Amino acid sequence: MSWKPTLAPAARLRHCDIRQAELLIVPERIVVLNDTAAAIVRLCDGARTATEISRHFPQAGPDDVTDFLDDLRGQGWLR
Repeated sequence: MSWKPTLAPAARLRHCDIRQAELLIVPERIVVLNDTAAAIVRLCDGARTATEISRHFPQAGPDDVTDFLDDLRGQGWLR
């Protein structure tokens, strides 16, 4: 897969001190990410392909990571 995911212009990744969690802030929604999901989203800087990102998470499995990225893309949170 040659797609190089990056956050959509309206999406922001922020740390919440109160929840001690990473938040994906998108229009009309705040998504609380677990540690793995936050680490995946942090790598979505447009420099790495989805396949390269999935290699950073062998414990999750490459299909799980690419499915997660595809889901975020389908929501319009990644481009």
